[in-house]
Amino acid sequence: QVQFVESGGGLVQPGGSLRLSCVASGFTFSAYAMSWYRQAPGKERELVATITNSAGIKNYADNVKGRFTISRDNDKNVLYLQMNSLKPEDTAVYYCQTRWQLKDYWGQGTQVTVSS
Repeated sequence: QVQFVESGGGLVQPGGSLRLSCVASGFTFSAYAMSWYRQAPGKERELVATITNSAGIKNYADNVKGRFTISRDNDKNVLYLQMNSLKPEDTAVYYCQTRWQLKDYWGQGTQVTVSS
């Protein structure tokens, strides 16, 4: 079955950087677009970034554009999110996601906390 294992979250000071990883299994990773979402306490889950299957197109939410970079390694079945210039408002649980056979699949999430 489709599974994701996210890692790379943690506590970082404002202005710092983190790199999230999402290892995928159970489907043909290279054939599907992938996304990162995040959910802060008391808020709805929001889309952060999306990448097409071949990585030819990447889209970002306005509030992370220029600071975050989504990428993927189709040989290793891994999705990445490089996060730079982190702000306290980036604090959230981050999830990787795909839609496979008309169903959305999510990882377990990794916590990112930006605080001094």
